[in-house]
Amino acid sequence: MTKFFGRSVKAATIAAMLSATMLSPALADTTLKFVSWQVDDAGTGDWWKAAIAAFEESHPGVTVEFTKVERAAYADTMTTLFAGGQPPHIVHLASFEYQSFAENGWMENLGPWLEKDGIDTAGWAGQGKCVWSGETACIMLNYFGFIMAYNKAILDKEGLAVPTSYAEFLDVARKTTKDLNGDGITDQFGTGHETKGGAGQYLTEMLSYILDAGAYWTDADGKVTIDTPEMVEGLTRWKTVVKEGLTPVDMSAGDIRKLFADGKVALRLDGPWLYGTMQKGAAAADTVVAVPPFTPPVGGSSNVLGMASEISDEEKALVWDFVKLVMSPEWQRKYATIGKNTPPSPAADVSGVEKEVPHFPLLIETMKAAAAANVDRIPTGLEIQYNEFGKMVQEEVQRMLIEDLDPADVVKTMQARAEAIQKG
Repeated sequence: MTKFFGRSVKAATIAAMLSATMLSPALADTTLKFVSWQVDDAGTGDWWKAAIAAFEESHPGVTVEFTKVERAAYADTMTTLFAGGQPPHIVHLASFEYQSFAENGWMENLGPWLEKDGIDTAGWAGQGKCVWSGETACIMLNYFGFIMAYNKAILDKEGLAVPTSYAEFLDVARKTTKDLNGDGITDQFGTGHETKGGAGQYLTEMLSYILDAGAYWTDADGKVTIDTPEMVEGLTRWKTVVKEGLTPVDMSAGDIRKLFADGKVALRLDGPWLYGTMQKGAAAADTVVAVPPFTPPVGGSSNVLGMASEISDEEKALVWDFVKLVMSPEWQRKYATIGKNTPPSPAADVSGVEKEVPHFPLLIETMKAAAAANVDRIPTGLEIQYNEFGKMVQEEVQRMLIEDLDPADVVKTMQARAEAIQKG
């Protein structure tokens, strides 16, 4: 199996600290180690702490040590812990990084545990992305669907309806991109996308146009499917939006969200987290959430839960009890009420959540639509190479924009490069 080397000094230092403080053998009652980047997160962190308290109450003598590692150092730190034979018992990872751990044999196959307790994961959003080499390496904790937000005041001023298709979206974006003060500089944009950040976010920003055109990077078997008429159409749409100046350029996703929240952007496609920024913006009274005009909506897996394979059977049984707890309908509902997240479980009762999050039914709707279409930001067959793949796509798309290349030629280059990356 593949082994990982070249870890950063920072990660090794953090790992050494964790080893000394939280991974030493328990002297008395059992202690389960649980490392996460979400310990202090509002909502999600509160949900984790409440679940841990409930688990400890039902398991006298068992303690869960919930320790934070910053997201920037997370993957390197977890790799160092696992490679050093000191993994946390409860394994929390981003959905785009668990594959390397599973490939190394570090993730317990949860299939037999699910089967033993008769737990059916049918309809569990994004769960198919937790299958690696034919085994269930994890449980999907968070899977989201995109929404569209719009500025009602801007659309009303132009006499425009809320768009329900790409053609209507493009028309609205064109008619609301304006130089409002006559200085020759656009200061109100029809839409907004990140165009300068990391490859992962860049590809996510493009994905609405690509999916709606009927394209995607790979098929269900992992075969690269970039050189297609549908992908040409998807890239043409992205090129149109950027080249016509319908979006600001050289801004991060955070900058774009703030521009939208402050009334400088008419339409924004984004995940559920946009709502919090909208509420704090200068145009909060004018911004509204709606069904995205693209089919299927962008969807994405976020983070997963599993157990380390190299712990004792007794510890595995306890970890499984914790996993079962957070998978239960009761705690999946609390994932919505406490965590303010869309629960992946189809059995979760989310009635009443809309009292605090008015558009929560829409979040559930788009999550289910994306999951039904098996949409994810991480393409099948390129999971481990995703960073390299993403950088390649971003390079080629930016070259297309700068050199005004024909998308029909660009897809051929991208196809060849993606196949080479996949073959290693």
